[in-house]
Amino acid sequence: MPYKVKNINLYEEGEKLVKWAESHMPVLMSIRKDFEKEKPLKNMRISACLHVTKETAVLIETLKAGGAEVALAGSNPLSTNDGVASYLAKNGINVYAWRGNSEKYYWCIENVLKINPHITMDDGGDLITTIHTKKKNLIKNVIGGTEETTTGVKRQKTMEKEGILKYPVIAVNDAMTKYLFDNRYGTGQSTIDGILRATSLLLAGKNIVIVGYGWCGKGLARRAKGMGAKVIICEVDEVKALEAVMDGFSVMPIGEASKIGDIFITVTGNKHVIDGKEIKKMKNGVILANSGHFDNEINVEWLEENAVEKKEVRKNVEEYILKNGRKIYLLAEGRLVNLSAAEGHPPEVMDMSFSNQALCVKWMIENEGKLQNKVYKVPEKIDREVAKRKLETMGIKIDKLTKEQIKYMESWKEGT
Repeated sequence: MPYKVKNINLYEEGEKLVKWAESHMPVLMSIRKDFEKEKPLKNMRISACLHVTKETAVLIETLKAGGAEVALAGSNPLSTNDGVASYLAKNGINVYAWRGNSEKYYWCIENVLKINPHITMDDGGDLITTIHTKKKNLIKNVIGGTEETTTGVKRQKTMEKEGILKYPVIAVNDAMTKYLFDNRYGTGQSTIDGILRATSLLLAGKNIVIVGYGWCGKGLARRAKGMGAKVIICEVDEVKALEAVMDGFSVMPIGEASKIGDIFITVTGNKHVIDGKEIKKMKNGVILANSGHFDNEINVEWLEENAVEKKEVRKNVEEYILKNGRKIYLLAEGRLVNLSAAEGHPPEVMDMSFSNQALCVKWMIENEGKLQNKVYKVPEKIDREVAKRKLETMGIKIDKLTKEQIKYMESWKEGT
């Protein structure tokens, strides 16, 4: 079985992490039991490009239990856990991932595509982009794909709009049981976790500037506030900015926030939202962190070109000394700080996200040939099934509508 990992002998370390995740992902484990019996993915080949974490391993082994052959590449150079990658390789998965993999990133993607996939599974869209630009010969065999994150969904919707998307894609990111929990609670907690692990500094009393107030920004802002930080939001969307104001946060342009912020965190999915002109205004000793998918939200190139000195002062912390003598601290090379400096989202939220992934793959196979080349929402039935199972695993019961209530909600004649 071909693979490329840092050290296959790290598999025992990875196994411990994966077993811990399994014990906190009961919904996905219940789906695995169903898959083992039904084999809904039999003879299917799945190429995946995901963050290689302990939670991802639970998903990959669930797909395998369903009968699929799976090949996995890391979707970010610093988000791979080498122990987990080794564990998966030891258990028969074609894994091409190791921490620090920048130069061979696309080589890994091309290798996982060698299995000639029926399904692609993306976190950021690199598989779909590669197939549509460099590996077009693979398209004829692809039934469909799934996308895990906001950045990838935006790209694939653009492809659909331009008429160049050649197979259907399910926007797993847009499932209620994904973005309301994974993006909000997962990103919020794991980003704070990454910053604290990297810096070991106090958040209380500091001005924390959050660039972007989508679901990730919302979750992050609430958790920073809960730890005593003074939160400032920067936005380009009028409605989101208004929402941030009503949620009790200060809102201002990044040009103003750059003068007073102590810690800056980007969660936009866009390029250079913190640029050189903003960095020039920053105080001595500010910390820059990114939790968006790609490492271009902060203009790291500008830092490299304008610093007179650069050195690593802590693991995942680089100090840039500018010409004016001010020190700027960049975390995790500007890459996803929650995955690069911490362990990513907690397994409890990834339980729902990856349950959507598994069930959507099954649904896509069942509907082969019936779907158009467009981006689809997660079927509501799947979304609500995940929520239902999650509540059951938590021992929580809810009410049901009576026949009278159902009839009332479906009628229009009964009024005041």
